[in-house]
Amino acid sequence: MFISNNLNNTIMGIKSFQGARKQQQVNEVRTLRVRDYMSTNLITFRPEQSVQDVVESLIQHKISGGPVVNERQELIGIISEGDCLKQLSDSRYYNMPLEHDTVAKRMIVDVETIDGNMDVFDAANKFLQSKRRRFPIVENGKLVGQISQKDILVAALQLKGENWNNSIKKSY
Repeated sequence: MFISNNLNNTIMGIKSFQGARKQQQVNEVRTLRVRDYMSTNLITFRPEQSVQDVVESLIQHKISGGPVVNERQELIGIISEGDCLKQLSDSRYYNMPLEHDTVAKRMIVDVETIDGNMDVFDAANKFLQSKRRRFPIVENGKLVGQISQKDILVAALQLKGENWNNSIKKSY
């Protein structure tokens, strides 16, 4: 901005009075990956196990379900409390003892997995869209972990005080 002095026709510039500028902060993007928050010490089930064993394990470990794996640790299904409840209901209706039904008969075999390299916020959206409680993580055909809704909440809490855009402020 310039001011003209009509008396002597001199033009003088106006200085900025902001003072010295502070050093700029550069945001370094840090993506929070599913693999950083997934559980790896899993309670797994076998297809030949009885549903009664699964119910006992779910209660003992205070979990709502778990992956079903074969002898090579390959994911072949998921069994949940809901699957066990259905078996309980059927066993009462058809007068079938609980211990005679196996995981293989009750498990869900069309299992949706999630990539361990996925961003946790993308995983949160996947949870919201699918209405699932957990997603197994498979690498090279083997079960390596599981991410739950609670694991995503833990990741979000660790960002408390940081921007939700997955960045950490770092001065240079």
